Amino acid sequence: MSSKKKLPSTFFNMVLVLTTVAVLSALALSFTYSGTKEARAMVEVKRTLKALQEVLPAFDNDPDSEKYNLESDADLLLYPAKKEGQPAGTAVKTYSDKGFTERIWLMVGFDKDNKIYKTWVLKQRETPGLGTKMKEPKFRNQFSGKDPAAFNLKVKKDGGQVDAITAATISSRAFCDAVDRAYRALLGGGKK
Repeated sequence: MSSKKKLPSTFFNMVLVLTTVAVLSALALSFTYSGTKEARAMVEVKRTLKALQEVLPAFDNDPDSEKYNLESDADLLLYPAKKEGQPAGTAVKTYSDKGFTERIWLMVGFDKDNKIYKTWVLKQRETPGLGTKMKEPKFRNQFSGKDPAAFNLKVKKDGGQVDAITAATISSRAFCDAVDRAYRALLGGGKK
């Protein structure tokens, strides 16, 4: 019979074992993260392409390959859409830092007359059952067809024309802020 020798239970040995476990866990996590990086990037591309299809009028070019960002805000991306060589509209990947939990990301499509065609939520982590209702058509559709030059992109509580989501005014304000940011980018956006 072999007897295993046990490490004495000293502070040094406990720190050594915990450090070893932490280092091995970090290495495993790093390996997993690196191994899934390409797959996560492909998911992001697919999400963007779906959003472009959802928010833009009919187009026959590849807006993703023609996208550009603004010198004033590199996080804003503009995707020009064309039909038979003529401008059909522009989609703007926009954001707001005024969300309840963290930055929200939207894709806002504009027609060739700068009216809002449609909106699409790309990423949000708002309160489930409340702020997450920003993804529902009932909320998003109130922006469709509106001319931001004449439509006040604020919730009614703040003197605007947008019906806020019940019990989620902060999320509603963030959505309005992101749409307004997209419109300002569309008007003042020069290519970088």
